[in-house]
Amino acid sequence: MIFSLNSLKYSKSCLRRLVISDKTYFKTTTRSQTTNILREKKYSDHFRFPIRTLSMPATAPELLSFINSTPTPFHLVTEAEKLLGNAGFSKLDEKDLWAVNKMIVPGGKYFYHRNLSTIVAFTVGSLYKPGGEFKVIGAHTDSPVLKVKPVSTKTAHGYVQVGVECYGGGLWHTWFDRDLTLAGCVVVEDGEGGFVRRLVNIKRPILRVPTLCIHLQSADERATFAPNKENNLTPILAMVEADLNNENKTKDKADKRHCSQLLSLLCEELKCEPQQIQDMELTLCDTQPGAVWGAGNEFLSSPRLDNQVHCYTGLSALLDHSNDISQDTGVSMLVCFDHEEIGSDSAQGAGSPIMSEAISRVVGCFDTSDEMLKVTIRKSFLVSADVAHALHPNYDHKHEKNHQPLLNKGTVIKTNQNQRYATNAETGFILRELARRGEVPIQEFVVRNDCPCGSTIGPIISAKVGIRTVDLGIPSLSMHSIRETMGCEDVTTNAKLFTTFYKEFGKLDQSCKF
Repeated sequence: MIFSLNSLKYSKSCLRRLVISDKTYFKTTTRSQTTNILREKKYSDHFRFPIRTLSMPATAPELLSFINSTPTPFHLVTEAEKLLGNAGFSKLDEKDLWAVNKMIVPGGKYFYHRNLSTIVAFTVGSLYKPGGEFKVIGAHTDSPVLKVKPVSTKTAHGYVQVGVECYGGGLWHTWFDRDLTLAGCVVVEDGEGGFVRRLVNIKRPILRVPTLCIHLQSADERATFAPNKENNLTPILAMVEADLNNENKTKDKADKRHCSQLLSLLCEELKCEPQQIQDMELTLCDTQPGAVWGAGNEFLSSPRLDNQVHCYTGLSALLDHSNDISQDTGVSMLVCFDHEEIGSDSAQGAGSPIMSEAISRVVGCFDTSDEMLKVTIRKSFLVSADVAHALHPNYDHKHEKNHQPLLNKGTVIKTNQNQRYATNAETGFILRELARRGEVPIQEFVVRNDCPCGSTIGPIISAKVGIRTVDLGIPSLSMHSIRETMGCEDVTTNAKLFTTFYKEFGKLDQSCKF
């Protein structure tokens, strides 16, 4: 069943969940319009919302559909590729000779990935000529998570546990007492002497990190919950007896770096034998699906909103724009990078040559001169999209008084004169003017002088490529928690802003005399 409410506007809508027997109903009303969506429940309350197509306007339920099906960057890129393929985009391979084989032409739509965790998608306008502008939206696919260690087998006092490593700067206390599972990729021997990478997503709770009961805590421990990340974050998987029984079945066949119970779960999902599993990159994730909530259903909460939300709104905008590129003189591009949460310095991060190579290889299909590439970069523009800090009603003193973004009040332009964000007067003006033309609200954020400031892929790419850049994002609460929160209306207006960027930037830039 497809869960799609494209025509509904959340400022005038109501969403409520009804559970009757083994069915779940979602009833959405907009004034006199009522839509009933019936979906069978699977895996207890731990299910996903499957989606088949993605079209404007973007909505909160479709965002949740997307995120619930993309527990890791690998799944996000795979899901994006399906949507792009369904929209008529052609898949490229970085190993091929694009220019020699004339693989890119005006009016074409293309995508490719690196490591299955970073994706580049773009359209070439039908009126594109060498030197035409590149309109780029950049986001990131990764989030702060717990990842399974290379040697994860671990036991303690009768419990089978899984060794995990902290990835990024998570609010790790929010991972306690959650129904957790595993997702990621596994390298499997295919039975014919070759090896394949298979995706896995176990859709039921199998892990938990329990908190210590209050009666066993000292007064200091009660006052400040500060778990040791090495000792106190290790999740429980099973009892030792269960693992020993299972180990007898896989003895001398399986990888001893991981417990037999974990390998059996993977084999069950992948329909393979333990000895076929060669390696893995697995992430712990919350099994509770995202939800729309609030008295007026104005909020949504979900894992991985930072920064899958902008992968979704950017993808939605690109797909919408791709419906008609007959009058487009430029290249409209979406790049979703891996490894932003750990600094972007990797082969598939924003600190790699991916961005510069994407521009140079496309331009090289039409003109191979170095000067034309430099002209193209000077005409181009990057929107660095990453979630912003909304004002917290219980901690309002953490925001500068003139820069207090609110949920459902629009996308936030982020500025920092110390270049933690790449926004300047020129790029900030262009974004504000695009927002005016798109009739979408905009807010402003500057960090307090007495607070540290985070950063994004914006300064990294602008410094390496030399492209004009603005930093922006949808405002959110609980950033880097296992479940984050934002406003439903901001999802739709952000996607509309991105669509306006793709359609209007070229004309706007030509009118600017600076």
